[in-house]
Amino acid sequence: MVLGIPKKVLIAIAVVVGIGIIYVMGADKRASEASGGSGPTGCRMSVTADILNVRSAPAENAEIVGKFKQDAETDAHPVVQNGFRKIDENRWAAAEFLKPLAGANCG
Repeated sequence: MVLGIPKKVLIAIAVVVGIGIIYVMGADKRASEASGGSGPTGCRMSVTADILNVRSAPAENAEIVGKFKQDAETDAHPVVQNGFRKIDENRWAAAEFLKPLAGANCG
């Protein structure tokens, strides 16, 4: 017992407080995701292809570093180069298979 409180109760309180802190810290991110095109650039896209390869550079022969399924949503940059839209650093996807969401500012 610590301060007259059983250890099990103290552990339970610590867990609840920890979960509360994590929840509050993630609240801003959840609000941003829920509002649609509010990513770092205000550009949010939806995938129209069945499977869309994400490449390390804006070229068809660049290494595949990820994939999106149809109707997946992602933040993107307004930068389009060689027919590829910049998703993030070293992450590019074919622009023809990405559709801006309503209200998105994709340039």
